[in-house]
Amino acid sequence: MIFAKHALLPQGWADDVRISVNSGRITAVEPNTVAQSGDHFVSCLLPALSNLHSHTFQRAMAGMTEYRTAEQDSFWTWRDLMYRFVGRLTPDQVQAIAALAFVEMQEAGFAAVAEFHYLHHDVNGRHFGNRAEMSARIFAAANQTGIGLTHLPVLYTYGGAGKLALNAGQSRFGNSVDDFADLMQAVRALPHAPDTQIGMAPHSLRATCPEDLSRALPETGPIHIHVAEQPAEVADISAWLGARPVEWLLDNTPLGPNWCMIHATHMTADETIRLAKTGAIAGLCPITESNLGDGPFQGPLWTGSNGRFGVGTDSNIRISMVDELRTLEYSQRLRDLKRNVLGDGHTGAYLYQSAAIGGAAALGRDAGQIDLGHWADLVAIDDTHPSLCALDKDHLLDGL
Repeated sequence: MIFAKHALLPQGWADDVRISVNSGRITAVEPNTVAQSGDHFVSCLLPALSNLHSHTFQRAMAGMTEYRTAEQDSFWTWRDLMYRFVGRLTPDQVQAIAALAFVEMQEAGFAAVAEFHYLHHDVNGRHFGNRAEMSARIFAAANQTGIGLTHLPVLYTYGGAGKLALNAGQSRFGNSVDDFADLMQAVRALPHAPDTQIGMAPHSLRATCPEDLSRALPETGPIHIHVAEQPAEVADISAWLGARPVEWLLDNTPLGPNWCMIHATHMTADETIRLAKTGAIAGLCPITESNLGDGPFQGPLWTGSNGRFGVGTDSNIRISMVDELRTLEYSQRLRDLKRNVLGDGHTGAYLYQSAAIGGAAALGRDAGQIDLGHWADLVAIDDTHPSLCALDKDHLLDGL
């Protein structure tokens, strides 16, 4: 039992709320009541966010790429350094890094994570005896730390647009469609917690091809894909497929609410409006997008078209739920030379509640609200802290 002096419920703020949890799910929500002996007391309770995009192994390389390696450093030069790093990792190291990152995510206020998992093979690019060995290590880290997990094995077949061969740095990622089907079968056979979801992720249009994509897509479950992160990617896909990445996906795939479009940074206005109408979720990673020089998302047009979004920690260079939300809003202010760009009313409340609901949907997870039947993905904040104590409840998430 949890007793909260204040709690953010779907209908708004409520006082003196007692919440019952059984087998990880919320079974009762009682506002305007009194605490009972043995209740766990918190001052202010929120629905916790889901981290909708993570590559946990990259947590261990934070700080290793912050120096100029070329006349103009870019995402692509960063990627080359990432390949060198990943070529050294053992399964034990991957599990240890994931466990550390998962603990940090929960400390930051994330209750669940979507792991976009493309590190499948050994250091020589060969299958492990158990094809799901590396996924098993992610499952083990999630079980050890208690974080909710949506696991997304990644289909990564080619080294670039136009079916380019994998390079040496990508050898640990690659699978044919048939090999990937075997991998997915092995992943589904792994023991996992009751709240674990298994989806899939075509890495990107540049790492697959139209015929492979149509064969590999599941009929149900979360589907995540990197799309339109960099202008060079947009140009390469346009030259190959005759359409921009988001445009091609809109015209050739069954996009819908179970899809999460990671980054979707470089979209036209028409693509933005059309994509929002499908119900797909924009998977925004503002800290990583800033660090890699990707550019800012077109937030006002997306949200003005009723587009849903959530946030993820992606490269895990910094794991901070509030910094992801703050960076998202500030990126819009810097571009548009305005204040309070996203939402209509309290910016902090809009960002937080939208990301809570959108992130949970991206994970295929019953969460994002403090409500009956939902997983008890909850986070408490101390509203008596000096930085928050002067604020009323309507301003509390702005202050956070």
